[in-house]
Amino acid sequence: MKSFAGATDTQLISVFRKGDMAALETLISRHKDSVFSTISYMVKDNHVADDIFQEVFLRVIDKLQSNNYNEEGRFSSWVMRCAHNACIDYFRKIQYTVSVGSNDKDIFEEIGDMGDAADNSIVQSETHEKIRRMLDFLPEEQREVIVLRHFGDMSFKEIADITGTSINTALGRMRYALLNLRRLMVEKEIAL
Repeated sequence: MKSFAGATDTQLISVFRKGDMAALETLISRHKDSVFSTISYMVKDNHVADDIFQEVFLRVIDKLQSNNYNEEGRFSSWVMRCAHNACIDYFRKIQYTVSVGSNDKDIFEEIGDMGDAADNSIVQSETHEKIRRMLDFLPEEQREVIVLRHFGDMSFKEIADITGTSINTALGRMRYALLNLRRLMVEKEIAL
């Protein structure tokens, strides 16, 4: 099996279009965690997230094979936009309106600073669960920006493109989301 570790997304797409499935496997492997995390945080159900995740990558494969993917930006932005749209489609399908959805250091950076020690993995898991529960209390637009930024690893420009807003609006939503999360931590006496 070929190794594509150093290949760019564009190179992997080109090789896949020539019929090399290993290139596709590398491309999917490279982006699967951030895409699944984003979907999971949006729909709040891992089984549904699994279905949407599979649907997203089936769409991606179809678009790549039919040469309908247009290299206008980064592949990661495009696949995240596909994931976001698939979540929106899901909510429309079930006739459900999602009630989803700056300091120098926010709570997500603090989580990252915990390190990789074995005992910290349990604490980190519990912290992520606390944050997931706190996200439920945020307005849809604020939660969406947090999920795309911290779990989808997207820039504010990419978030603005996906959500159809300006960069300033995306930044403002993030600022208010972080303020609201801090307020929730104080009100509910949650320590990370």
